[in-house]
Amino acid sequence: MSLPDDLAEQLLGAIIDGNYPPGTALPSEAELAEQFSVSRLTVREAVKVLRVQNVVRIQRGRGTYVNAPAQWTALDPMIRAATAPRAGRPVSEGLIEARRLLEVGAAELAATKRTEDDLAQLREQLQDMRTAHDAGDVELFVTADLAFHHTVMQATGNAFIPLMFEPFGRLLVEGRRETSAVGEIRANAIAQHDKVLRALESGDPARARRAMGDHLAQTADDLRTHVTPEA
Repeated sequence: MSLPDDLAEQLLGAIIDGNYPPGTALPSEAELAEQFSVSRLTVREAVKVLRVQNVVRIQRGRGTYVNAPAQWTALDPMIRAATAPRAGRPVSEGLIEARRLLEVGAAELAATKRTEDDLAQLREQLQDMRTAHDAGDVELFVTADLAFHHTVMQATGNAFIPLMFEPFGRLLVEGRRETSAVGEIRANAIAQHDKVLRALESGDPARARRAMGDHLAQTADDLRTHVTPEA
């Protein structure tokens, strides 16, 4: 990763962490160069990266201002914002809505395309979730949970669908660590994943569609109840 890209990642992290809320200005180019021990050219290029993603905007004669996440135009920053511990309810629920558009349809397709090897993997991943839940092992639980969803994507038999899911899976890890630390959320997730698995085993596309939709609805409800603050 180049110096400007690395600095852009650090600035994005600071924005997501709330150090620079929407509508506020970033420090000046000179201040950022001193703060991060880089050249002003590096700062300029890093800010350009964030401008391309519409994370920030330039107001001539006034400075560089942070845009609200709803205005951002790149997927990775949006998912990072949605899965951050400070994420508010609208951003987190927006992520679940986007996942629903992809995953509900994928489950429907997977019901008719899945192989016995796919089902064996899903059973093993669900068992890993149960084992991790009983042991209170959040890392193992998150790994098994995301692997389950990735296997559903692969079970569609469509090479494009796992690629579409990849940014979600890659960047959901931190958010999942937070939610999966809550025992009740882990228990709910296991029950919902079991329903998805049984629907896929049945080969019924409508049942698989309902099961994945119910799972994501439960995820949204768990976020509202246990994690995200009121909007």
